[in-house]
Amino acid sequence: MSLDPLAILTAFGLIFLAELPDKTMFASLAMGTRMRPLYVWFGTSTAFIVHVVIAVGAGSLLGLLPGMLVKLVSAALFAFGAFVLLRSGGDDEDEEGGGKTVTGFWPVYGTAFTAVFISEWGDLTQITTANLAATNGWLSTAIGSAAALMSVSALALLVGRFIAQRVPLKTVQRIGAVCMAGLAIWTLVEAFTG
Repeated sequence: MSLDPLAILTAFGLIFLAELPDKTMFASLAMGTRMRPLYVWFGTSTAFIVHVVIAVGAGSLLGLLPGMLVKLVSAALFAFGAFVLLRSGGDDEDEEGGGKTVTGFWPVYGTAFTAVFISEWGDLTQITTANLAATNGWLSTAIGSAAALMSVSALALLVGRFIAQRVPLKTVQRIGAVCMAGLAIWTLVEAFTG
Protein backbone atom coordinates (compact mmCIF):
# COMPACT_ATOMS: atom_id res chain seq x y z
CA MET A 1 0.00 0.00 0.00
CA SER A 2 2.39 2.68 -1.21
CA LEU A 3 1.67 6.04 -2.73
CA ASP A 4 2.62 6.49 -6.35
CA PRO A 5 2.76 10.20 -7.28
CA LEU A 6 2.38 9.41 -11.00
CA ALA A 7 -0.74 7.31 -10.32
CA ILE A 8 -2.19 10.13 -8.19
CA LEU A 9 -1.54 12.68 -10.97
CA THR A 10 -2.92 10.34 -13.64
CA ALA A 11 -6.11 9.74 -11.68
CA PHE A 12 -6.45 13.44 -10.89
CA GLY A 13 -5.94 14.53 -14.50
CA LEU A 14 -8.26 11.98 -16.08
CA ILE A 15 -11.05 12.35 -13.54
CA PHE A 16 -10.79 16.14 -13.54
CA LEU A 17 -11.13 16.31 -17.34
CA ALA A 18 -13.92 13.73 -17.41
CA GLU A 19 -15.91 15.50 -14.67
CA LEU A 20 -15.58 19.07 -16.03
CA PRO A 21 -18.20 18.70 -18.78
CA ASP A 22 -20.38 16.47 -16.60
CA LYS A 23 -23.87 17.52 -15.53
CA THR A 24 -22.74 17.21 -11.91
CA MET A 25 -20.58 20.30 -12.41
CA PHE A 26 -23.60 22.20 -13.67
CA ALA A 27 -25.69 20.89 -10.79
CA SER A 28 -23.06 22.22 -8.36
CA LEU A 29 -23.08 25.55 -10.15
CA ALA A 30 -26.88 25.75 -10.06
CA MET A 31 -27.05 24.76 -6.38
CA GLY A 32 -24.37 27.31 -5.57
CA THR A 33 -26.49 30.10 -6.99
CA ARG A 34 -29.39 29.29 -4.66
CA MET A 35 -27.61 27.78 -1.65
CA ARG A 36 -24.56 28.50 0.44
CA PRO A 37 -21.60 27.35 -1.71
CA LEU A 38 -19.52 25.95 1.16
CA TYR A 39 -22.43 23.81 2.33
CA VAL A 40 -22.99 22.60 -1.23
CA TRP A 41 -19.30 21.72 -1.51
CA PHE A 42 -19.41 19.65 1.71
CA GLY A 43 -22.42 17.74 0.39
CA THR A 44 -21.02 17.10 -3.08
CA SER A 45 -17.58 16.19 -1.71
CA THR A 46 -19.03 13.63 0.70
CA ALA A 47 -21.02 12.02 -2.12
CA PHE A 48 -17.93 11.94 -4.34
CA ILE A 49 -15.86 10.29 -1.59
CA VAL A 50 -18.52 7.58 -1.14
CA HIS A 51 -18.47 6.91 -4.90
CA VAL A 52 -14.67 6.81 -4.98
CA VAL A 53 -14.68 4.20 -2.18
CA ILE A 54 -17.22 2.11 -4.12
CA ALA A 55 -15.27 2.45 -7.39
CA VAL A 56 -11.91 1.67 -5.79
CA GLY A 57 -13.40 -1.40 -4.13
CA ALA A 58 -14.70 -2.62 -7.48
CA GLY A 59 -11.33 -1.87 -9.10
CA SER A 60 -9.48 -3.75 -6.37
CA LEU A 61 -11.61 -6.81 -7.09
CA LEU A 62 -10.73 -6.49 -10.77
CA GLY A 63 -7.08 -6.47 -9.70
CA LEU A 64 -7.44 -10.07 -8.48
CA LEU A 65 -8.00 -11.28 -12.04
CA PRO A 66 -5.10 -12.36 -14.30
CA GLY A 67 -2.95 -9.41 -15.42
CA MET A 68 -3.56 -9.69 -19.16
CA LEU A 69 -7.33 -9.93 -18.69
CA VAL A 70 -7.36 -6.87 -16.43
CA LYS A 71 -5.34 -4.89 -18.98
CA LEU A 72 -7.63 -5.90 -21.84
CA VAL A 73 -10.72 -4.93 -19.81
CA SER A 74 -9.01 -1.68 -18.78
CA ALA A 75 -8.13 -0.85 -22.38
CA ALA A 76 -11.71 -1.50 -23.43
CA LEU A 77 -13.05 0.71 -20.62
CA PHE A 78 -10.64 3.53 -21.49
CA ALA A 79 -11.68 3.25 -25.16
CA PHE A 80 -15.33 3.32 -24.09
CA GLY A 81 -14.61 6.41 -21.99
CA ALA A 82 -13.03 8.15 -24.99
CA PHE A 83 -16.05 7.22 -27.11
CA VAL A 84 -18.50 8.55 -24.49
CA LEU A 85 -16.61 11.85 -24.21
CA LEU A 86 -16.47 12.31 -27.97
CA ARG A 87 -20.17 11.47 -28.37
CA SER A 88 -21.26 13.79 -25.55
CA GLY A 89 -23.06 16.79 -26.85
CA GLY A 90 -21.59 19.23 -24.34
CA ASP A 91 -25.04 20.67 -23.98
CA ASP A 92 -25.09 22.92 -20.99
CA GLU A 93 -28.78 22.96 -20.25
CA ASP A 94 -29.73 25.86 -18.05
CA GLU A 95 -31.35 25.01 -14.77
CA GLU A 96 -34.66 26.69 -14.17
CA GLY A 97 -33.93 30.11 -12.73
CA GLY A 98 -35.54 31.93 -9.87
CA GLY A 99 -35.78 28.89 -7.59
CA LYS A 100 -36.29 29.11 -3.86
CA THR A 101 -33.16 29.71 -1.79
CA VAL A 102 -32.39 26.85 0.59
CA THR A 103 -30.67 27.78 3.83
CA GLY A 104 -29.25 25.90 6.78
CA PHE A 105 -26.37 23.46 6.72
CA TRP A 106 -28.27 20.16 6.84
CA PRO A 107 -30.91 20.93 4.19
CA VAL A 108 -28.25 22.24 1.79
CA TYR A 109 -25.82 19.41 2.61
CA GLY A 110 -28.57 16.80 2.17
CA THR A 111 -29.74 18.25 -1.13
CA ALA A 112 -26.20 18.46 -2.57
CA PHE A 113 -25.23 14.98 -1.31
CA THR A 114 -28.38 13.36 -2.68
CA ALA A 115 -28.15 15.07 -6.07
CA VAL A 116 -24.55 13.97 -6.63
CA PHE A 117 -24.89 10.53 -5.03
CA ILE A 118 -27.77 9.59 -7.32
CA SER A 119 -26.35 11.13 -10.49
CA GLU A 120 -22.87 9.56 -10.22
CA TRP A 121 -23.95 5.89 -10.31
CA GLY A 122 -22.37 4.27 -13.36
CA ASP A 123 -20.88 7.62 -14.38
CA LEU A 124 -17.79 7.73 -16.57
CA THR A 125 -15.69 8.97 -13.64
CA GLN A 126 -16.80 6.06 -11.44
CA ILE A 127 -15.92 3.55 -14.17
CA THR A 128 -12.58 5.27 -14.80
CA THR A 129 -11.76 5.27 -11.08
CA ALA A 130 -12.48 1.53 -10.84
CA ASN A 131 -10.38 0.96 -13.94
CA LEU A 132 -7.43 2.95 -12.58
CA ALA A 133 -7.65 1.22 -9.19
CA ALA A 134 -7.36 -2.15 -10.91
CA THR A 135 -4.11 -1.16 -12.63
CA ASN A 136 -2.52 1.63 -10.56
CA GLY A 137 -3.34 0.71 -6.97
CA TRP A 138 -6.30 1.67 -4.85
CA LEU A 139 -4.80 4.28 -2.50
CA SER A 140 -3.15 6.49 -5.12
CA THR A 141 -6.23 6.22 -7.35
CA ALA A 142 -8.56 7.08 -4.47
CA ILE A 143 -6.55 10.16 -3.52
CA GLY A 144 -6.24 11.43 -7.10
CA SER A 145 -9.87 10.72 -7.99
CA ALA A 146 -11.36 12.23 -4.83
CA ALA A 147 -9.16 15.32 -5.14
CA ALA A 148 -10.22 15.76 -8.78
CA LEU A 149 -13.93 15.39 -8.08
CA MET A 150 -13.82 17.74 -5.10
CA SER A 151 -11.76 20.23 -7.13
CA VAL A 152 -14.28 20.26 -9.97
CA SER A 153 -17.08 20.86 -7.49
CA ALA A 154 -15.15 23.72 -5.87
CA LEU A 155 -14.28 25.12 -9.30
CA ALA A 156 -17.93 25.03 -10.33
CA LEU A 157 -18.93 26.83 -7.17
CA LEU A 158 -16.19 29.46 -7.38
CA VAL A 159 -15.69 30.17 -11.07
CA GLY A 160 -18.23 28.02 -12.90
CA ARG A 161 -19.80 30.88 -14.77
CA PHE A 162 -16.41 32.05 -16.02
CA ILE A 163 -15.60 28.59 -17.41
CA ALA A 164 -19.01 28.16 -18.99
CA GLN A 165 -18.67 31.51 -20.76
CA ARG A 166 -15.03 31.29 -21.82
CA VAL A 167 -14.02 27.65 -22.41
CA PRO A 168 -16.08 25.56 -24.82
CA LEU A 169 -17.04 22.31 -23.11
CA LYS A 170 -16.52 20.41 -26.35
CA THR A 171 -12.83 21.37 -26.15
CA VAL A 172 -12.58 19.97 -22.62
CA GLN A 173 -14.39 16.81 -23.72
CA ARG A 174 -12.05 16.34 -26.67
CA ILE A 175 -8.96 16.71 -24.50
CA GLY A 176 -10.38 14.15 -22.08
CA ALA A 177 -11.23 11.80 -24.94
CA VAL A 178 -7.71 12.03 -26.39
CA CYS A 179 -6.24 11.23 -22.95
CA MET A 180 -8.60 8.25 -22.53
CA ALA A 181 -7.82 6.95 -26.03
CA GLY A 182 -4.10 7.30 -25.34
CA LEU A 183 -4.46 5.30 -22.13
CA ALA A 184 -6.49 2.65 -23.96
CA ILE A 185 -3.70 2.22 -26.53
CA TRP A 186 -0.99 2.26 -23.85
CA THR A 187 -2.82 -0.36 -21.76
CA LEU A 188 -3.40 -2.53 -24.83
CA VAL A 189 0.29 -2.38 -25.72
CA GLU A 190 1.18 -3.30 -22.11
CA ALA A 191 -1.21 -6.27 -22.25
CA PHE A 192 0.59 -7.79 -25.20
CA THR A 193 4.18 -6.78 -24.46
CA GLY A 194 4.30 -7.01 -20.66
